[in-house]
Order: sequence, then C-alpha cells, then structure tokens
Amino acid sequence: MIPVKEQNDLQSQYPALFDIDSNLNRLVKRIELLSYVNPLNIEKEKQGFFSSKFTSEPTFKYPKLKFDPYKLQRLFFSQRLERIQDDTIHKFYQDVVYYYANMIQCIETIGRGKKFYYNSLRVYGTPTEKDVDNAKFILHYSDEPSGIEMDKVYSAEQAKDYFEEFAAQYDFPLNVKFSVHISADAMVSNATRTLFIKKNTKFSKNQLLTLAHHEIGVHLVTTYNGLAQPLSIFSNGLPKNVETQEGLAVLSEYMGGALTLKRLKELAYRVMAADSLIKGYSFADTFDLIHGQYKLNRDEAFAITLRAHRGGGFTKDRLYLSGLRKIYKRYKNEESLDILLSGKVALDNEPSMIYMKQLGLVEPIKHKSHTFQQKLNTNSTLDFILNNLK
Repeated sequence: MIPVKEQNDLQSQYPALFDIDSNLNRLVKRIELLSYVNPLNIEKEKQGFFSSKFTSEPTFKYPKLKFDPYKLQRLFFSQRLERIQDDTIHKFYQDVVYYYANMIQCIETIGRGKKFYYNSLRVYGTPTEKDVDNAKFILHYSDEPSGIEMDKVYSAEQAKDYFEEFAAQYDFPLNVKFSVHISADAMVSNATRTLFIKKNTKFSKNQLLTLAHHEIGVHLVTTYNGLAQPLSIFSNGLPKNVETQEGLAVLSEYMGGALTLKRLKELAYRVMAADSLIKGYSFADTFDLIHGQYKLNRDEAFAITLRAHRGGGFTKDRLYLSGLRKIYKRYKNEESLDILLSGKVALDNEPSMIYMKQLGLVEPIKHKSHTFQQKLNTNSTLDFILNNLK
C-alpha cells in the first residue's frame, strides 16, 4: 500500500474520484463470474456423457446467485460519474461501469443457453479468422514425446506444498483451498485472493511448474500489485483485462521453461472449441471436433469442451492464445511489462494509465514477477511457432 499521508493527499485532491472508486469496489466484490459459471455436477455429467458414447447433452447445474442482478446493475449506473471532471478519467470509469454491467448480465443468464452466450460475446468476443488460423497452425504440429515430467503422480496435497514453496519467493501471503467445483485443476480467485486446487486431482511435475508460473507468478502478482495502487479498480479488473492477463500468464510459463507444445496445443484447442460455438455446435459436436477429428484423448477433450460450453457458451478461453501473441510481441520488442503487471489491467488501458501515473494515481509496481527476469525456454519449436503467429 502507498503511505497513508500520500493516500490522504490524493483523496483530498480527487474526492469525487475516490468516492466513486470506493463505491464500485464494494459492488464489484459481489460479482466474480468464475465462481458462478463452473458447474456443480461435472463428474456426474461426465460419466453420463461417456456412458452414452458421447451422444447425450450434459445437463449442468450452477451455483445460485447471491445478489439481485437488477438492483446491483442499477447501483452501478447510479454512480454520478459527472462528478469526475477530468475527461480522461471520466471516460476510464465510464468504460468500467459498462464492463461490469455486462458482467452482471452474463452471470444472470448462466445456464440459459443462447442468452448467456450472447452476453458472453459482449464481454469476451469470439475468435477472429486470424485466431482460428493461428490455432490450426499450432495443431498441425505432431505431438512431442513426453518424459516422466509429464506423468501425473502428485496429489492435490503435494501440489499445495509445491505452490507454497514457490510462493515463498514473494512477500505476499498464499491462501490455498481445495475445491471440487472448478473446471481447471487450479485457479486464482481474485476477490478472495485464494489459490483453489481441484480436489482428488493428480498433477505432473511440468503441470505444477506451469500452474505456479501462471497462477502465482502473474495472477497473484497482479492481484497484490493492484491492491497496492491508490485506486481499487486496478485490483478489481479493467475492461478487456483477461486477454492481457492471460497473455502475461502464458508468457510467464514460457519464460520459466514450463511451456510445452502440448500446452500450446491446448490453447489452440480452446480457440477451436470457442469457434465451434458461433457455428452452432452442440456439446457433443464440439467434443467430436476435439476428440474425433483432432484425436485428443477423451478426458482432455471433455475438459476443453466443458470450458467452452459451460453456462451456455463461454468464449473467455479464446483469449489465451491471442493474449500470448500480443504479449510475446511486446516482449520481443523489449518493451517493459511493468505497467501491465500493476493490476488487472489491459494493453488498451496503457495510455490512460500513463496519464494517471503522471497525476500520482498509478504507483510503480510493488511486486516484480520473478519469471520475467530470464528466459529459461529451450524449445526451438516453440520459438518458431511464437515468432510466426499472425
């Protein structure tokens, strides 16, 4: 956190801004999308789908909402943004309000088919033709032989120990919890600053390294850097931050020597699955594309299909590959990543943040991501692919 006197001086200088930022901070805490979009009955529906020989459509159940969507959205739009007299900052917060209003509509329509899908499109978009071409370019590569580092032999409890040891290099706390209601094997909850590990899951050595660099080295680093900023919105998340944040997280895997061709192909499969939604594919159709046509094993194909179809059609996963392409290009140009690590921010926010930094409203980052200090990747195939993405 910045010194109390400095924070008080800023609040005296921009009273309306800090009042609105504080209001939005209280509202945003209630609407973490990922806590609602992950089904509660994944394993049961997975077994049913496999028993039907991949033909039945899973019927997923979702957590109940803990807020009134209409009332919450009204509170967002009741913020008197006209009190912010600086035009750049006014526009900045206006975009934030629209972003979270769209997010509320997303959450409200989870499990309601096309209604959720169209709201998801407004927040996350759909793969472009370039994205699909990049995915196909990656998928034409043959799988590389896997060694013992890819064998899933570590328990969830051992994963917890590994992550705690990895996080010891940072001076922020690591809160770890086990869960059965997440689609990923591990994920960070920004709102609660918690690393969730999927219970009863086995992890490989490479997977542990990948998740550590991805979840701790970037997602938790940006969470705590955001909390150290004068304004709360940087820790809550700015519009379009997902593409940038996931791009940073996957680049972190690459720099830390954890990224593999298998992992890169996983991101490509996610693009293809997201693209199948706009073509009207059912769950079984998307699964057939990934498992039947691309020959990915059934468990991994189910996981990718689930991530794309949860809620009624969720396109967030298409952003990992496009984010990586954009952040890798920045890395190759030797441009600083610091301002992108200062919170849950996006590349598009950079001009506004540079302006706000001049006003003292954006602080230098408190926590450096150790991953970016040196490049540990030695796989020339990955270098070639990343250098040739469109």
